Amino acid sequence: MRRFLVYFVAMLLLATPEVLATGRGEARNRAAVLSGGDGYYKELFMDGGIHLTSRRKLPAARALGIDMEFFASAATKELTAQDTILQSRIFCGSDQDTNGPLLYPDGAPRFRAIYVNGGSAAKHARTLTAEGRERIRQFVAAGGSYIGTCAGAFLASAASKRTGKSERNRGLYLNLWPGTMHSTGLLKSRTAMQLERGSALLRYYDFGGDGVIDSVRHNGGGYALESTLPAGTEALTRYIFKDNDKVKINNCISAWAYKKDEQSGRVVLVGSHPEAVTSGERLEYMSAMLLYAMDGNGKPKIKAELNSGQRIQMNLRTEDNLPERTAIGDRQYHHFTVTVPKGCKQMTIKLSGYDGSDNFDLALSAHPRSFAFMDSAQYTDSTSGCYKTLTITRPKPGVWYISVLCQTTVSAITGQYGTKYFGRTDVLNGVPYTISAEIDY
Repeated sequence: MRRFLVYFVAMLLLATPEVLATGRGEARNRAAVLSGGDGYYKELFMDGGIHLTSRRKLPAARALGIDMEFFASAATKELTAQDTILQSRIFCGSDQDTNGPLLYPDGAPRFRAIYVNGGSAAKHARTLTAEGRERIRQFVAAGGSYIGTCAGAFLASAASKRTGKSERNRGLYLNLWPGTMHSTGLLKSRTAMQLERGSALLRYYDFGGDGVIDSVRHNGGGYALESTLPAGTEALTRYIFKDNDKVKINNCISAWAYKKDEQSGRVVLVGSHPEAVTSGERLEYMSAMLLYAMDGNGKPKIKAELNSGQRIQMNLRTEDNLPERTAIGDRQYHHFTVTVPKGCKQMTIKLSGYDGSDNFDLALSAHPRSFAFMDSAQYTDSTSGCYKTLTITRPKPGVWYISVLCQTTVSAITGQYGTKYFGRTDVLNGVPYTISAEIDY
């Protein structure tokens, strides 16, 4: 139902006369991406942490209607105890939330994407600590996507280079994109962007039909070094810039994307600063990158196959390091399969809670052909509580998909430094349950 409502609202917002004039296909593509957020707590987390721009609003997220949380540090030059503690809670976890808000108890991404602001990549990386950097890598490897502008793009790379100097492999960088980002040497300026022929960004906007985005802010960013471009890298846009004696970046790749495999999220990087713009094609530019990143989320994973008579316990915690048996997080789906043989008269799926966890709301769904998200499942019980039974008479033979959804979530309030949780914070470390299947002939 949530997916349908988001799709419906998105289509209403996008189906303006202006949009209809510029192309129905782009509007449908935008709406399709925005409606695909089932299984995540929210769409976007924005990192404005230590040594990054402490941004509290992202115009592109607002324009798209994306539900976003953020962390904005007070420290841009010097560390403070408060900033260090707050940033550590997000990226390294706390007693209240062992994994931190980016990850679910089983290590799956809790947000569809993370956006990292400009600033100082190396300094921010150092303050994240090795544990925090590894959590972001885990976020992307498990299916969450990453968008980085300027320093956020450097941070995602494997190495950096300056004109006239040797390439530097950056141990502090995240290596989400295994390539080298070359500094432009261009400060406090603007460039135009040329959309690559067939650029994926054209799925969402036509950018006036001329393939050019004018006057994008640039301040010390970079470009993808094309001579050592890793396989799988997609060029999205290139700089249009009148070269001078010091800066020669015309036709260099200014924005690019990379997706390691089906399970990982998509990484979308840009060397400039379109993130603060509130209207026009530059806003569309940032919006399209957000959409393309989220359109590249990793595929859902199957926790286990349910065998008749087997009772699977999903009661472990993060520190047990067994994701396939770890408790479920807020607004998260866990997916299972059941193979139904020919001649089956009845299939019964049972969901049960544990003592002390029966005040959480868990939903149970089933579908005979694809993942059993609630808005598309053929059978669903989403009533209050965690005890559910689905009885399906004469189910079609083949593989059935079963899902458990945790409908209980935290309450959130936005403060000076970002989002704070209250209310059902006990959901953050996971809700334990058991699930079983019975096949009767």
